[in-house]
Amino acid sequence: MRHNVAGKLWGRTANQRKALLRGLAASLLEHQRIETTIIKAKEIRKHVERLVTLARRGGLHAKRIAMRELPNRPLVIKLFDEIAPRFVGRNGGYLRIVHTRRRVNDGAQMAIIEFVDHEEIKVKKEAGKKAEKKEKKSNKEENKKEGNK
Repeated sequence: MRHNVAGKLWGRTANQRKALLRGLAASLLEHQRIETTIIKAKEIRKHVERLVTLARRGGLHAKRIAMRELPNRPLVIKLFDEIAPRFVGRNGGYLRIVHTRRRVNDGAQMAIIEFVDHEEIKVKKEAGKKAEKKEKKSNKEENKKEGNK
């Protein structure tokens, strides 16, 4: 019986599990969206949601705790400065898991884990890129007109 056993073991030692979770959490915070197995996605959701809640709290102590869990300074800064402010009005549920396909090699059920506002951020970035392209194009045209004069 598996009474009082929290988390999955995945046939790995404690250090290997810890390293795997840290790596997945780092990838998720860096890219905002990753594809992994459903079991790993469910396990990583617990850790990343705790980190986001910690970042929402803010403060030096919270940063030190986050550095202990995720020893990557640029990602912790990104977590506190960019990701946490997006969820100020939300009490949990920062991530979504979307079931996708079965992996060809071993038939494992795959899923995409992403922040719930990932699509909104993606649309804003694309709109910003389009505006930059228009601005560059208009600047080039103005420079050509000035050069002809």
